[in-house]
Amino acid sequence: MTRELLTDADPPPFTIVNAGGQSPWVLCGDHAGRTLPQCLGDLGVSETELRRHIAWDIGIAEVGRLLSQRLDAFLILQTYSRLVIDMNRPPGSAQSIVTLSEYTPIPGNHDLPQTAIEAREREIFWPYHERLQQELDRRADAQLFSALASLHSFTPSFKGQARRWHAGVLYQRDARIGRALLDLLRTEPGLVVGDNEPYAVNDATDYTVIAHGEQRGLAHVELEIRQDLIDTAAGQAEWAERLARLLPRALATVAPGA
Repeated sequence: MTRELLTDADPPPFTIVNAGGQSPWVLCGDHAGRTLPQCLGDLGVSETELRRHIAWDIGIAEVGRLLSQRLDAFLILQTYSRLVIDMNRPPGSAQSIVTLSEYTPIPGNHDLPQTAIEAREREIFWPYHERLQQELDRRADAQLFSALASLHSFTPSFKGQARRWHAGVLYQRDARIGRALLDLLRTEPGLVVGDNEPYAVNDATDYTVIAHGEQRGLAHVELEIRQDLIDTAAGQAEWAERLARLLPRALATVAPGA
């Protein structure tokens, strides 16, 4: 493949953790990283802004790694910031490459020629999703039962509005694992858990669980954790332990003995 965006000095577009994991669970972190390709500079965005949630899902990579270890599960983590291209938005959609994130302009994304858009899709978006697809295909060929969990974090407030949820369970047409996990999380002391809140999955704004879950007929769930709960090592360990307990129980309601 001819590369126009990434060079040998740039890291690969994804990281695989526990490639040989034996768990039925396949984990992914669409917004795990905040790296920018060197040729894009800082996209015209300050370092302070690039450390904020607009650039990545704070804390989720660490939760994913710990959860992968505890479940013995395959995990794929995206390297590059969602400000370059969003792994969980359909290519070509208005939210795929944003020019404004919350209140922050992204000057480096304005007036992109089609060739630049295609380079971001070809070198960052598709390699990540093709690798996830390859893993799910491999498991299907080996007749292994699989379930997909897409891991995300969200801000304690959005545009001045406080968010009361500690976590949210997201799903669309297939609620099998989503409803089971929602019920289990709501039994945890002190947790306020959103049912398709603070976000909801739909065809126009989501990609990963639709393409790799719904369209394959694969059991799946998208999970959001409030970022102030996982911005420390202690919080990350607490949520990884919680999910390591509850995800297998949720899956048992769909596929006993999986």
